[in-house]
Amino acid sequence: MQPTYAVKFDGEEEVGSYYWVNDERIVLQKLYKKPRQESSVYYGELLAVNYGELLAVNYDGSKSKYLFGYNGRGSSGSANMSDNESIQASAFVLDTLKDDDKYIYVMAYPWNSLNYVYTLVYKVNVYSGKRKRITTSPVANAGFLVDNNEEVRFSFARDSKNNDQLFYYDNNEWIDASRIKGNLTDFYPISFTEDNKSIYAIANSEGATRAIYEVELASAKHKKIIQHDVVDPLKTWISDQTNTLYAVEFENGYPEYRFINTESNKAKVLQQLMAAIPDHRIRIVSETINGNTLIVMAMNDKNSGDYYLFDRQNLKLKFLFAGNAVLDPNEMSEVRPISFVNRDGVTIHGYLTLPRGIEHKNMPLVVNPHGGPHGPRDLWVFNPENQLLAQNGIAVLQVNFRGSGGYGIDFEESGYRAWGSKIQYDIIDATQYAIDQGYADKNRVCISGASFGGYSALMSPMLAPDMFKCAIGVAGVYDLEQMFETGDVPESYGGKAFLKEVLGSDVAQLRAMSPTHNVDKLKANVLLIHGEEDERAPIEQFEAMENALKQANYPYQKQVWDKEGHGFYNAENRAKYYEIMLKFLKENLNVK
Repeated sequence: MQPTYAVKFDGEEEVGSYYWVNDERIVLQKLYKKPRQESSVYYGELLAVNYGELLAVNYDGSKSKYLFGYNGRGSSGSANMSDNESIQASAFVLDTLKDDDKYIYVMAYPWNSLNYVYTLVYKVNVYSGKRKRITTSPVANAGFLVDNNEEVRFSFARDSKNNDQLFYYDNNEWIDASRIKGNLTDFYPISFTEDNKSIYAIANSEGATRAIYEVELASAKHKKIIQHDVVDPLKTWISDQTNTLYAVEFENGYPEYRFINTESNKAKVLQQLMAAIPDHRIRIVSETINGNTLIVMAMNDKNSGDYYLFDRQNLKLKFLFAGNAVLDPNEMSEVRPISFVNRDGVTIHGYLTLPRGIEHKNMPLVVNPHGGPHGPRDLWVFNPENQLLAQNGIAVLQVNFRGSGGYGIDFEESGYRAWGSKIQYDIIDATQYAIDQGYADKNRVCISGASFGGYSALMSPMLAPDMFKCAIGVAGVYDLEQMFETGDVPESYGGKAFLKEVLGSDVAQLRAMSPTHNVDKLKANVLLIHGEEDERAPIEQFEAMENALKQANYPYQKQVWDKEGHGFYNAENRAKYYEIMLKFLKENLNVK
């Protein structure tokens, strides 16, 4: 198998997502290295820095065309242009229009100085770039759903107070579709049924885990068709051939799959792949228009990803290459799901990375709280940093504490206004569980996290000062009052309402939950790591924590990068970070 063409750019740009729009033509996103942050960003992902562009090219490299973006031909203020002239907007492929080889639907976010825009949908010719505006969203920052007749039918969003909004397109106008939601919340349309008479949606009812509903459009009747008792849907599988939902993925420890119709062609394909590559999470990377030939990625806790070619008609699976051939999965460490009951009687789930080749008793332990905290959760995946620690004989504990996403709305909201209490208690209780079960040596425990995990890395040792020998805060937030004034969260649409909801506005409580106001409770050795260009947890957060430590005459170590943001994207900087982190942990955990 040989490549027919490789897309390359003159500078440091990269190819992002790509879409086969017919048998010969591909539409692709253009990515950039973000200035002074050294991270690959498709600028459509962040409205504050929109450079989103779409290009098209044939598989043999012929007929290359700039389709959509600020670098198009000329400029025009017209909202309904007839050519691929420059447009100040960020573009995303909304639908490839499977029955049309020449056109796609593009969803565009116009640029402005505000934190909200009214989204546009264009029909774009994939050869010429000519476009025609189809509709404008009735609400700000909206998404769209296209039916099986390739008509834009739904627009959905959240308002500035984070309330659901849903509209239906009928007779050339948008109509409020609240009746379709009924009493369901967190309502998110997924796809139409094949007959276009109903939609599938993810929604919540009475605080339980989110479920998949089939909603009849004419009557607005709801039918719950799939719900997991413990976790929310992790991924919905939509057929490229029919545009309909055929499977739902959950993760309660390990990946699980449930099917809308086990006899559908795509359901059979997924089941065949699961049988052929057991104990792996499956992803379909790309497929032919008829769905008979697929490129598949398989990954698990020890494998960052292997790629295969699957011939559905002949049921042949051919290995192509490993995503990271340097790493042998057989030499990686197991990530084992755990669960325990916390001090308040709530079942908490998490994962233990157990070093390969040693007895899993009285090991040095690093607790690694995830970021967020609301929305994200830890998963059964390959984690390079945790694997690095395990290679050095250090076990790693990850906790889906109260407030984490993925376990129902009640569970997530139970962490609201409890950043410095319930969430930290769950991290502390999980650590005690690992000690009580004999996994961890109680005298060799450290905590290290990034973003909200960096906050927890400082806050948990303040609540349990004798539990942790050391703490590493990476790109952390440490002063909760400051979150309302600095960083990109309060500037985002609905950001201030979100902060008020999850943190509250009681100054005394915010200070009680802020590491900057609790240094006197610390006993752990501290390492602070930050990037000067961090927009999520700005450098002011690091400076506030550093000043608090200095005022208390508390010793600490630090490392600041001038050209990094919210994480490490430059390979040399990331390697340096690993070196500093590992040295600090080994010294404090007495690991040689």
